[in-house]
Amino acid sequence: MNKSVDNYFIEGCGRCPLGGTPECKVHTWTSELELLRKTVIDCGLTEESKWGTPCYTFQNKNIVMVSALKEYCCIGFFKGSLLSDDKNLLVKQGPNSQAVRLLKFKSIDEILNIEDDIKSYIFDAIEVEKAGLKVEFDNSREPIPLELKSKFDEDPVLKTAFEALTPGRQRGYILHSDD
Repeated sequence: MNKSVDNYFIEGCGRCPLGGTPECKVHTWTSELELLRKTVIDCGLTEESKWGTPCYTFQNKNIVMVSALKEYCCIGFFKGSLLSDDKNLLVKQGPNSQAVRLLKFKSIDEILNIEDDIKSYIFDAIEVEKAGLKVEFDNSREPIPLELKSKFDEDPVLKTAFEALTPGRQRGYILHSDD
């Protein structure tokens, strides 16, 4: 077990003001997260802390993360879109997610009921990594909304700053402004 990961279970991820308090979302799912942690480690992955969250790797490649959100805790598969999902248990992280897929849980029983399936998904994810498979991302550019174009016309500094962002960050802002 990784001591910096232990800190996640004690203090939370530290990305919000609730970290280190009883209100931290990590504390909502303590038993579930501990069971998921044990399940993942039992599959032979190396435990690390990345982005303040437990991350599990195989030969230094990210395979899964275990994390807590307000409404659920989950295992996130970095290359989840490449996994076989005959049981339809995996869900997209968000509507625009291309690679990551999640297994979401709201109780210990939900985890225990599919623990063998969880391990199968993890072993499948390891095999995807061993095979060197890559997610084919749709890199087509999102159209810039008219409102954002108008702001660029009004503020050239904003346009320059936007153009300096990575394509992924630009896409995030476009999708957010398009909502």
